[in-house]
Amino acid sequence: MKRILDLNASDLASMTKEEKLLSIKAAEGRTLVSEIIGVFPPILYDVSNVEVACAFGADIILLNFYDVDNPMVLGLPTEKGESVIKEIKRLTGRMVGINLEPVDENAVVIDERVNLSKGRMASAENVQKAIEQGVDMVVLTGNPKTGVTNEAIVKKINEISSVAGDKIIIAAGKMHAAGSRNESGKGIIDQETVLQFIKAGTDILLLPAPGTVPGMTVEYVKSLVDFAHEHHCMAMTTIGTSQEGADPDTIKSIALYSKMTGTDMHHIGDCGMSPGIATPENIMTYSIVIKGKRHTYRRMARSVNR
Repeated sequence: MKRILDLNASDLASMTKEEKLLSIKAAEGRTLVSEIIGVFPPILYDVSNVEVACAFGADIILLNFYDVDNPMVLGLPTEKGESVIKEIKRLTGRMVGINLEPVDENAVVIDERVNLSKGRMASAENVQKAIEQGVDMVVLTGNPKTGVTNEAIVKKINEISSVAGDKIIIAAGKMHAAGSRNESGKGIIDQETVLQFIKAGTDILLLPAPGTVPGMTVEYVKSLVDFAHEHHCMAMTTIGTSQEGADPDTIKSIALYSKMTGTDMHHIGDCGMSPGIATPENIMTYSIVIKGKRHTYRRMARSVNR
């Protein structure tokens, strides 16, 4: 099995879920996931943000605000409709994931709650639609002020795991509090919650990267990554705190800290100077830190026609 950093677009087309996970694992912590808000105008107006992220070294695209009932990514030749995911793959040769949100209607939200469309909610029905649209990975997480809780995440993993089966990767966890008053700072995640996620059927544990959320130190995140690995679950550290728009030295620090935790995957968020995509140079900076210029430039230069 090829490492993800060696994959051609033609390799990805025939890979199973387990092969994709093994490919990521084989890269030994050198996989970069770039989150994109596709419904916002692209920073280069006629070139989509997904193409920009891939040009700067992203290995996997994660779409935020993606609605399975109304798919849209602006800047693509085909911007709307159920072929959007396939269009991204055609243009970039990358795996594509989407966020779905397990909203807890009983959660105490710090600010005014943001209400989501049905197509953005975590449900078995929406995961089935994602599979049909060609999505490789569904990430159960929460945007600010949505009221996503760990209890709701566990419930939804249980609900969708039978639908997902061997067809789609499940990642789960919170990048920040998501508005929940009772799950902020270090209280976002603990070992007991990690075990609940794994038992429910998650393939990848999502954790805030060290230095992003208050209290998330290298030691604490490493303890949770180690625990996940002991239970045969992969891990992804995330930047969901707008630090994807910080200076390069901050990006380098977060990348190295995350690597020290033993994480399998690194995520960089969708808000640089404005919402939609991380500062493109920071995507490349992060990539260079975790896999050097050689593999970063190979990823940037590799033709989708291979």
